[in-house]
Amino acid sequence: MRRLFPLSPDAPRAPGASHGTADPAAADAGDRTWSLDELADAYAYPSGTGARTGRSWLRANMVASLDGAAHHGGRSQPLSSDTDMRIFGVLRALADAVVVGAETVRQEGYRPARAREAFAARRAAAGQAPAPAIAVLSAGLELDFTAPLFTAPHTPTLVLTGAGAPTDRVAAARATGARVVFAGEGIGADPARVPALLAEHGHHRLLTEGGPRVLGEFAATGVLDELCLAISPRVTAGEAPRIMNGPALAAPADFVLESLLEEAGFLFTRYRRQGE
Repeated sequence: MRRLFPLSPDAPRAPGASHGTADPAAADAGDRTWSLDELADAYAYPSGTGARTGRSWLRANMVASLDGAAHHGGRSQPLSSDTDMRIFGVLRALADAVVVGAETVRQEGYRPARAREAFAARRAAAGQAPAPAIAVLSAGLELDFTAPLFTAPHTPTLVLTGAGAPTDRVAAARATGARVVFAGEGIGADPARVPALLAEHGHHRLLTEGGPRVLGEFAATGVLDELCLAISPRVTAGEAPRIMNGPALAAPADFVLESLLEEAGFLFTRYRRQGE
C-alpha cells in the first residue's frame, strides 16, 4: 500500500515542481504492507471525539465498482479485496458502534463484531468496550432475533426504530437482550436523531456500513461527517444502486479529501464534510 495524499513534506520533489508535489517515483518507493497500528493511526477519529467531550462523529465506509455499483449480486464482497477487508476491520475496531440498515443485515448475514486482541489496549485507553455494538436501523423489525447478532453479541445489539414500530416485534427484540431505541415518532427512525441518541448510550465514534438507502438518509439530514470510499478496479454493469440511494439533496454537499491510499489498483479515499 502507498499513500498518494497527503504527501509527506519531506518527500523528494521533481525539478521545477511546486511545494507539496512529490516525485511519482518517490511515491512508488513507499509501496509496502502497513501494520494494523499504522492503519489505525491513519483512520483515527478526530481528537475530541468521545464521551469526555460529548462530541459524536459519524463515518461511513463503503465500496463501489469502477462504474459506480454499490454491490454485485446483492453483496459487496465481489467488489472487495484483502486490503479492503483489512481496512474494514480496522474501522470497526475504532468505532463505538456500527450502524447498519436492516436490509443490509439480512443480505450480508451480519454477525456480532469481534473483540480483537490487536486493538484491546487502544480501545481500553479510549474508554471503549472490547468490541463495538451493532446498531440496526429498522422500521418493521423484520429481523431474525434467533441469530447470533442478537443472542450472542460481545456488546449488546441496539435496534433503532420509531415509536410506531410493531409492539410484538419490539417485545421480541427486547426478549433477546437487544436494546430498542426509539428515534422518531413514526414507524421508523429519524436519521437526524440517531447520532445524539447513540451518544446517550455511550456511543460517540460511529461507523455506518449502509446500505445505500441508509447512507442517503444520513447525507440528506446533514449528519454524515465522513465518507471512507474504496473504489474497486472492477466493472459490473447491471442495475445495482450507487452507494447512496434516495431523494436528491436540495444542493450538493461539499466534502474535502482527507487522505488517499492505493493498493493493487484499489483506491481508498477518505473525505470529511466541509466545515467539520
